Amino acid sequence: MNKTPAFLQHQNPDTYNSVLFVCFDCLFLSFFYQHPGTASFGMSVFNLGNAIMGSGILGLSYAMANTGIVLFVILLVAVSIFSLYSVHLLLKTANEGGSLVYEQLGYKAFGMPGKLAASCSITMQNIGAMSSYLYIVKYELPIVIQAFLGKSDGEWYTNGDYLVLIVSVIIILPLSLLKNLGYLGYTSGFSLLCMVFFLIVVIYKKFHIPCPLPDDFINVTVNGGTCTPKYFVFNSQTVYAVPILTFAFVCHPAILPMYEELKDRSRKKMQGVANVSFLAMFVMYLLAALFGYLTFNAVEPELLHTYSKVYKFDVVLLIVRLAVLTAVTLTVPVVLFPVSIAFSWIRHVIITFTLLAGVNLLVIFVPTIRDIFGFIGASAAAMLIFILPSAFYIKLVQKEPLRSFQKIGACLFLASGFLVMFGCMSLIIMDWIHNAVGSEAHGDGH
Repeated sequence: MNKTPAFLQHQNPDTYNSVLFVCFDCLFLSFFYQHPGTASFGMSVFNLGNAIMGSGILGLSYAMANTGIVLFVILLVAVSIFSLYSVHLLLKTANEGGSLVYEQLGYKAFGMPGKLAASCSITMQNIGAMSSYLYIVKYELPIVIQAFLGKSDGEWYTNGDYLVLIVSVIIILPLSLLKNLGYLGYTSGFSLLCMVFFLIVVIYKKFHIPCPLPDDFINVTVNGGTCTPKYFVFNSQTVYAVPILTFAFVCHPAILPMYEELKDRSRKKMQGVANVSFLAMFVMYLLAALFGYLTFNAVEPELLHTYSKVYKFDVVLLIVRLAVLTAVTLTVPVVLFPVSIAFSWIRHVIITFTLLAGVNLLVIFVPTIRDIFGFIGASAAAMLIFILPSAFYIKLVQKEPLRSFQKIGACLFLASGFLVMFGCMSLIIMDWIHNAVGSEAHGDGH
């Protein structure tokens, strides 16, 4: 029986090993389908929604709190439209370039540098996703343990850094070293359901948490005195809004394999799948950001953690935390799993251990999940959404002259990608330097 995923069965064998490592969203598809062209429109919409939806939804309220409602909506509309335009460029380039592998398009366009640029961008995005998942473990698992054990006096088993290491060693690493993770193929769908449940709870809690908070709540400073929503906000944290949004919308490495799996495959139909999926995620993102912001106004970089400032113990929130923790813990091995197919056992063990160790170091030493959202969103996500699709399109689609409306649009899109990348990255680094200098001035070293 052929074990090769359907979307790779008639691709160049030279691309097989590398694409398995970098395209973990595609892995989910291979558990559902055995032959190309079997996915219906509805299932493709669901699969693409799985690929889009992730931990980025937890940072959107923070982005709204630092941009204001109107500016956030403008940015959300812009990023979603740009992402859809990027899908359009990618699909058209795939048809013209004759490949349904993202990095193979890079190779056809610019040789080995193009392939490396695509591979490194996707790998960075995956590392950012894994880091954000483990950040959720670091933030939320201590709260769950404290809820079951009562008050905490700073015991080691309520320390998020220790818990991340324990979960990685006891659960994630053994699962990642298995030769077959087929039973985790449904984790992506489970994660989407968890995020839908999270959204429902966020909306529900908006009408049960008063503003300002009464004195009998744990922390009256969360929304005390700031109950009037703002429509435009500019501060030092506003720069993180665009990277957070790009991080939340990136799904482009999964587009081409899903295109391959689509029944009655056509570029127009796949664009329709993308339109419906992006619209659904747009609505979910907007609702999550809006109701989270209206609940607290002063929001932490990870929205779910903000509720711990109000509730010491809440059954509904505890269920949400357990569901989200389960989903993200089981998703990390799915991200790492393709290494076992692409490499020998020894290399598989070494690479899996090295990647997991590196991600753990990031989670332990990088101050907040905001920094992961910001850095990966401004670098890898900007490459995957803006820069690479437009560059591949300009190079590979030969039937349209460079001065055509389509090529000019792609050139402007490419320029905007560089502007987003270098502009956001520069401002984020300046914010890091400012925070470091401020911390040293106060003598706390953090």
